[in-house]
Amino acid sequence: MNIYSRWYIFGILGSLVLLAIAYFYFQLYLELVPCPLCMFQRAALVCIILFCLLALIHQPGLVGLKIYNALIFIASATGIGLAGRQVWLQYYPLGPDTTCGIDPIYRWTESISEDYGFMEMIVTVLKGRGDCAEINWDWLGISIGGWMLLVFTAMAVLTFYLTVKKQPY
Repeated sequence: MNIYSRWYIFGILGSLVLLAIAYFYFQLYLELVPCPLCMFQRAALVCIILFCLLALIHQPGLVGLKIYNALIFIASATGIGLAGRQVWLQYYPLGPDTTCGIDPIYRWTESISEDYGFMEMIVTVLKGRGDCAEINWDWLGISIGGWMLLVFTAMAVLTFYLTVKKQPY
């Protein structure tokens, strides 16, 4: 097991814990319905899990590790963008009577095939209004979106550091 394998295991376990907290604590226990930006952030975590798992199973050489790290970095950077957008909307809401435009549960799958194309759905979600700007929970004065922004930033910085630092293989 090389040094990267430990970090991939840490990435998998950390992301799984975050997804479990999001689902079991926030969604089931507190009954908070995730907004579309939250769902996209969960998808970014799933991508991080998949890339870490693939790298762990594949056990590539140094070039392959850099490719997997780049994919993990891209997923983390996407999470930064999504969480950053949510935090932006929380501090600069667009209006009290607006909505995200897509119901996070039903419309997630139905909107792709019926009303929206895939890209139109993504643009609509990124516009993020109303329920994406609500702060339903915070800890230490930081909302869920703020905590996810910190988590994704830490993942991106760590991945970048591991990629550029010369490691013994």
